[in-house]
Amino acid sequence: MRIFSPLLVFIIAAALVGCTSGNQVNARSLKTANRSVNRIKDRLPAEKRIEFEVSYWTLRDSIRSREEFLDKVDGKTPEELIELGKEVFQNRKSAGFKNYQHYNSWDEMITQFSEERNNQGKQLNAKKDPRNGSVLYRL
Repeated sequence: MRIFSPLLVFIIAAALVGCTSGNQVNARSLKTANRSVNRIKDRLPAEKRIEFEVSYWTLRDSIRSREEFLDKVDGKTPEELIELGKEVFQNRKSAGFKNYQHYNSWDEMITQFSEERNNQGKQLNAKKDPRNGSVLYRL
């Protein structure tokens, strides 16, 4: 009986972990939502990561109430979250939101953000010391 009890607890814990939906945002709190989004983002193909991330933060910026925001994103898949982000973009662009006026479409904005992210990576790599901070002496 002593072996059965810890084994049962382990099986139940493993089942709970295994049965959670790995591709849906867990928004029980803002902290868990951010963790969940980061975990999901890391699993997405590279071309979808920025779009997913921009969608999440666009929604966060548009919904000021923490509870309302958490209710809106809880249980959403990346595709659903991206669709919500596109809706917010269109609504804000139609309403004359200043930051979106120089983009013709959602795709154009995402393309520009992707290029900026790639350029940031190139600049960081160019600034890195190839010797990793070590000192080489010529003897």
